[in-house]
Amino acid sequence: MEYSIRGTTMPLLEVSMGAGDALFTQAGGMAWFRGPIDMQASTRGGALKALARMVGGESLFLTTYRASGPAQITFAPRTIGAVVPVNLAAGQSLIATKDAFLCAEDSVSLEIVFRAKVMAGLLGGPGFILQRVSGPGQVFLELSGEVTALELAAGETLTVDGAHIGFFEPTVTHDVKMLRGLKNILGSGEGLALDTLTGPGKVWLRSLPLRNLAQELAAYMPRTGAGSG
Repeated sequence: MEYSIRGTTMPLLEVSMGAGDALFTQAGGMAWFRGPIDMQASTRGGALKALARMVGGESLFLTTYRASGPAQITFAPRTIGAVVPVNLAAGQSLIATKDAFLCAEDSVSLEIVFRAKVMAGLLGGPGFILQRVSGPGQVFLELSGEVTALELAAGETLTVDGAHIGFFEPTVTHDVKMLRGLKNILGSGEGLALDTLTGPGKVWLRSLPLRNLAQELAAYMPRTGAGSG
């Protein structure tokens, strides 16, 4: 199986498949394909995992595309941004925001992770619900905007607006730090807290959180009510 990523701000992922190759994706992830490919929707992992995905706002079913001969399939991200390919070794995992998964080889495991820390879930940018992808196999993640990858040393902490978090290695500790001072809380635009990521491990950040994009677009949306026409 070979792949290429075409485009810049609105990329497409094109995968060339051979007989027996298989990829799975969430609902709506596939754009088009050609060649002998069979598609099969399933709960993938059973009812409990499917229910967890539904609670997390993701699709109840995942669709597997399996080639029986030379074929090509194209996946399109849901937002403006980048496709990040990661080849996971057996037992290697990544923790991603719930909207980051695009597709992966059939050998990859995808599961919902609920954050145990209440404050981090309530105030942290990614919220209570994250996704874990585990190898072996190739996985493709989508991040809105441009992508920055940083390597954190053991004990090194990165303070970040949580909406910019894309995914990180499980060795990284994710927490929140409360802001001090009324002016900081009301005037900084960061709310009550900022997220912290503490190494060792690698983190991937996105430049354009969907929250920020939605806020900018909202100013141009028609409003209903008195005087709106």
